[in-house]
Amino acid sequence: MAMDFSSIPIIDISPLLAKSDDPKMADDPAVLDVVTQLDKACTQKGHGIPDTLLKGVRDITRRFFELPYEEKAKIKMTPATGFRGYEKIGENITQGVPDMHEAIDCYREVTKGMYGDLGKVMEGYNHWPQNPPKFRVLMEEYISLCKDLAKKIMRGIALALGGSPYEFEGDRAGDPFWVMRIIGYPGLSSVNDIGCGAHTDYGLLTLLNQDDGINALQVKNLSGEWISAPPVPGTFVCNIGDMLKIYSNGLYESTLHRVINNSSKYRVSVVYFYETNFDTVVEPLDTYKTRTKGDKKFERAVYGEHLVKKVLTNFVEE
Repeated sequence: MAMDFSSIPIIDISPLLAKSDDPKMADDPAVLDVVTQLDKACTQKGHGIPDTLLKGVRDITRRFFELPYEEKAKIKMTPATGFRGYEKIGENITQGVPDMHEAIDCYREVTKGMYGDLGKVMEGYNHWPQNPPKFRVLMEEYISLCKDLAKKIMRGIALALGGSPYEFEGDRAGDPFWVMRIIGYPGLSSVNDIGCGAHTDYGLLTLLNQDDGINALQVKNLSGEWISAPPVPGTFVCNIGDMLKIYSNGLYESTLHRVINNSSKYRVSVVYFYETNFDTVVEPLDTYKTRTKGDKKFERAVYGEHLVKKVLTNFVEE
């Protein structure tokens, strides 16, 4: 079962990164110590991505959102863009309620016919703004580093689940899909404003890079309490997604979380979602037997179907 918690743990994963390509990493005591901590946690420190880049992507995001609406709307998100691009405040909805944030949604490029009918809704390429300059270059560098980091963290999680380091490669996530949401939350205007309603993430692992000094992210524990996840400079908050919950047969719970920005300051977060292969069939790993006595709790799911279902119900139609 998932463990209850009253605060968000922080882990230095640098020993795991140092040995992530070593076939004997499972025998390394320092790696095993990280693995033990990963088994209980979802926030990372010592991740190898420069603080200057973490701050840089937030800063350039803020500059974009400060532009007039007419400029931002040049990359407006529509179904025709494969749901990529800019959406204004209130266009994203969670459980039917408009969210008080604006965003740019990005996905791995999907070419025509790449995933057949399964991927048709998501076909398209990312629409990057021309202003501010170098926005695309910075974001693509960031995506590349996040992908590599998430892959290495997943090797530690695979070990924590009792498998080999490579459980989440090959047919499962050897060709991973990814999503990135670049989000801006206005400062407090009403006590009832929900920046983003309570939800879980869809895939394997989320790396959330949030503004320092603004406490807005909340995570729900098993007791039903909302626990703040305050920003720690130079770190990511890591959420477990729905597909990892299935792979772990419920041992790891996909994290229910929400955003309420009670600050007067505008808040930026840049959220990278590391997913399975788009068309992979997800079902509990064989290794779950050592932890749950062989009882499968979840049916098979196809990640792409799960994503498309969510995407088609996430936005207000104009």
